[in-house]
Amino acid sequence: MTEDVVEEILESVNLHRSFNKNMPHLIINANEVLSSHQVEGLIMEPQELPDGVKAKLRVKKGVKIGSPVHLCFGLLPERGVQHIIMEIEIEDEAEVSFMAHCTFPNAVEVEHLMDAQIKVGRRARYSYFERHWHSEEGLVKVVPVAHIELGESAHFSTEFELLKGRVGLIDMDYRTVCQAGSSAEMKARIFGRRDDLIKIRESAFLQGEGSRAALTTHIAVKNQARAEINNEIIAEAPYARGHVDCKEIIQDNGLARAVPVVEVRNPKAHVTHEAAIGSVDSKQLQTLMSRGLSEEEAVDLIIEGLLS
Repeated sequence: MTEDVVEEILESVNLHRSFNKNMPHLIINANEVLSSHQVEGLIMEPQELPDGVKAKLRVKKGVKIGSPVHLCFGLLPERGVQHIIMEIEIEDEAEVSFMAHCTFPNAVEVEHLMDAQIKVGRRARYSYFERHWHSEEGLVKVVPVAHIELGESAHFSTEFELLKGRVGLIDMDYRTVCQAGSSAEMKARIFGRRDDLIKIRESAFLQGEGSRAALTTHIAVKNQARAEINNEIIAEAPYARGHVDCKEIIQDNGLARAVPVVEVRNPKAHVTHEAAIGSVDSKQLQTLMSRGLSEEEAVDLIIEGLLS
């Protein structure tokens, strides 16, 4: 029975053919840990809760995990709540990358809540790619909250992607504190349809000398979908550098709002921002249509380029 559920979850994210049970991984359906495998230097301690799973993940000092750690969080029933609590510690000079897939293929009314505490040690490297797979008709509420602490010369990158299926509601809140020489990159790419609501708050606090951050959000909304983007970089230390990039395309009766906030508290720091909201570029549209694409095909291609 468990193997059948694992197969169904993996198939919903197109991993059923490439998945190898010997690769480092953690697969969860609702509040049940279906499968896990750790490798040398990687410690995973999942604990089942009434409405989800609490997982402690740690990479030991100096260990470089050679292959991505696959995380799959799913909820196969039409209705339910899944609460994932993550405590992640990447010790000094360690390196790891995560490939996370969150899948709700049958969702009618589902809540996916994520609370993460992440510590990346001195000269350690952490990357996290998260792709969501939602049903076409249902309502999914996704509420991820993450607090990240970066040690000296650490590197942190995270990328969130939801391009297919109904968004429903996304309410994201990521906050990163950067010490000397560390760097943070946060990216989000989301396509909202119907009455979807996208709310993103990403903050980087550059507290250490020479720390850096880049916050990039690319959003497309159509029908009656709405997007509210609030990205913030506060630079307190000398030679801190940051950039906020918000780009949004609206169609039909979609609504988009972007509030990039940059605050500099040291004369030797420098932070920039750019925000652009509007419809599809008419010149790009005409160029593509002149090459034989219909208007709908051309619009889809332009949006795909923005979100790629």
